[in-house]
Amino acid sequence: MSNIVRDSDVVELGGPPVFKFGEMVRANRTIRNDGTYPGKEIGDILAKKGAAGYVVSIGTFLQQFYIYGVEFLESGYRVGMKRKELDPVDACEEVDDPPLPEEIPS
Repeated sequence: MSNIVRDSDVVELGGPPVFKFGEMVRANRTIRNDGTYPGKEIGDILAKKGAAGYVVSIGTFLQQFYIYGVEFLESGYRVGMKRKELDPVDACEEVDDPPLPEEIPS
């Protein structure tokens, strides 16, 4: 157990959350079930690296971290994640709008 990595020096709760409700984010690593996701086996993949989702809740953990509840679009899973596991999605990257009717070549 001496190889467990702890973020004991980090206290995020001194400032506001990095992400807001409804903000689109992307997992920057593959997230597996650690035994806290009901109905899935330990080790099952909940979110693949690069998967996009929306922040649907913001909570805290150990009076130290913000935990962002992210609902992933592809899988439909709602997963609690730390800030270090997420990246913001740029507004221009967020949506590829289909061309308007006048932009479609005839």
